[in-house]
Amino acid sequence: MLNKRIGIIGIVIEDLEKSAQVNEILHENSEMFMGRMGIPIKEEGLSIITLICQGSNDEISSITGKIGRIEGVQVKSMLTKCI
Repeated sequence: MLNKRIGIIGIVIEDLEKSAQVNEILHENSEMFMGRMGIPIKEEGLSIITLICQGSNDEISSITGKIGRIEGVQVKSMLTKCI
């Protein structure tokens, strides 16, 4: 059994044309997310997404790695110790 962790993933989309790519990755892994908040900041031309997630370190790292490879998008995560 994999050790599960609860964490926060923060995503800043600086190129709004990449929003669909980000949302596709999030949709593919939606079972891991406990909560989601999205804030568009139209004046600055960006969007910020905050996710509360639960999964193994590998699962969460896989998601952030995929998102982090999208040009114009930044992502960071913070995880609890194993639960």
